[in-house]
Amino acid sequence: MSSAAFAEPLKQGAAGASSWLGKAVRWLDDHGKGAWIAVMVLGFIFFWPVGLAILAYMIWSNRMFNRSSSCGSWGHRHHRSHSRADCEAMKDSWGDMGRSLRPTGNAAFDAYKAETIQRLQDEQQAFEAFLQRLRQAKDKSEFDNFMEERSRAARAPHAGPDAGPDAAPPAPDAPAL
Repeated sequence: MSSAAFAEPLKQGAAGASSWLGKAVRWLDDHGKGAWIAVMVLGFIFFWPVGLAILAYMIWSNRMFNRSSSCGSWGHRHHRSHSRADCEAMKDSWGDMGRSLRPTGNAAFDAYKAETIQRLQDEQQAFEAFLQRLRQAKDKSEFDNFMEERSRAARAPHAGPDAGPDAAPPAPDAPAL
């Protein structure tokens, strides 16, 4: 079950306790993350289980970690120019792209930013290709060393299990008496 599905009955204000709870959630959402944090801190001060419950709800419903630009954020609460539907549409249109890829309205800066991002992506691809070639060269070198040691061991006379490259040849057997 998603957090939106859980919060929807609260926002609609079902009956009884859900009505005031739904209004409280809407009010806190309208005033942004700062209001949620203030209520959570007050909950910890007055009765710690309440603060813990609010913290758990904020984390579970993604209110703690979502980033919003002018959609109910603390700094823009009095200068909000977007309705809740506009905010949802904006979040959906940008998806996971983040704030860094949004146009700023300044065409020169947006072009510079696009060129810089493209250049960085090209550099990242070139570096990853370099690392791949480096790994392949290291693997080839290790494999060549292994094959050389193996062929050297196959060409050398078998001197026994303790024989190494500096081992002396075995002594001739003494005649039996």
